[in-house]
Amino acid sequence: MPILLELAPTILGVLLLAALTTAVLAAYRVRRRWAPLLAILRGALQLAVISLILTGVITNPLWVAAALLVMFSVASATATRRIGWSRDHALMMGSAMALGIAATLTIVFTTGAIEFSSRYVLAIGGIVIGNSMSIATLAGRRFTEAVDDHWDEVEGWLALGATPRQSTLEFARGAVYGALIPSVDQTKTTGLVTLPGAFVGAIFGGVSPLEAGQFQVVVLAAIMAAGSITAVVVAAWLAPVRVRPARLA
Repeated sequence: MPILLELAPTILGVLLLAALTTAVLAAYRVRRRWAPLLAILRGALQLAVISLILTGVITNPLWVAAALLVMFSVASATATRRIGWSRDHALMMGSAMALGIAATLTIVFTTGAIEFSSRYVLAIGGIVIGNSMSIATLAGRRFTEAVDDHWDEVEGWLALGATPRQSTLEFARGAVYGALIPSVDQTKTTGLVTLPGAFVGAIFGGVSPLEAGQFQVVVLAAIMAAGSITAVVVAAWLAPVRVRPARLA
């Protein structure tokens, strides 16, 4: 009971925000207006569970590795589902994200930019995985939608003798750029428009603003590096299009 009383303001605030979100979308008759509410409820439940789990595993390297593996599996499955589930898409998303994440974390920890310890591996690993998932999804969807919208142009290039990859190369490059726009804007406006969660969390944890800033800069650079690799691999994988892609839901 004391725990519920302590959490009551948080629960009330979250419920009111969720209700406001749903009411605004319903008033404008947006499709799937319940999706944000369900996402908030699911996220709250998952955070509650993971908070209890991490209390006992955050210092254990094996459990941290297991937690990151679960995060990666869910992230790659979610990104795959967003562009249409298939074995090839699952392999593509998993490979693209794994390559970007592995290359990025290797640089981060081998250079000593961030201390190689269980808690930091879990923290930055989770952040990079989550952002790579979003970027992979955006790259895949933007490319598929661009090719579908300009299919007459693609067919024209094919008729002129261009290869399937050549006929969609500019759309692939555009998809990579488009997928990175949110991360680029977030990085450019950090400290001016927003204070990132990792920065604020580090300060609340007792770290000096300078150290928190150093950590956040590394995090932002890691997101950009992993996202760039992920987006390029996804776009390059999808680029050889021979038939018009199905319209995404």
